[in-house]
Amino acid sequence: MSDVDFTQESPFPAQQASFNSMRNVKARNRAGWLALFADDAVLQDPVGVSPFDPTGLGHKGREAIGAFWDNVIEPNGGEIRIRESYPAGDECANLLRITRQLANGKTFEVNFIGVYRIDAVGRIVSLKAYWQFDQAMDAFAAAMAD
Repeated sequence: MSDVDFTQESPFPAQQASFNSMRNVKARNRAGWLALFADDAVLQDPVGVSPFDPTGLGHKGREAIGAFWDNVIEPNGGEIRIRESYPAGDECANLLRITRQLANGKTFEVNFIGVYRIDAVGRIVSLKAYWQFDQAMDAFAAAMAD
């Protein structure tokens, strides 16, 4: 199975919003990515309590989502791919993989599900990423070990 080509246009608005999000992340375009979100949007990445979100309530509003970009997306990089995509109504669920090349030459991968919900004009009102922080950090530590 090949990855979903998110450079193509989608007839499904929620899927298109997810594709636009991926395009902006890949291009490292913070302003373009933030413009995709509604003013009162909520981003949960990962869903639940984590060091990225100690309350587990998510990052609410563009300012908080912008801070998430600055603190998590920007410094971490890596290649992001959509392995599968399932649009339905005003939502789209994507099976995603981020692969990061480490300084020791090894790779580190995180598989996760991203669920995008849009409003009536196609802005993202909710982005939820489902993955386990502790499990990802254990895999990272193992990849860093010599």
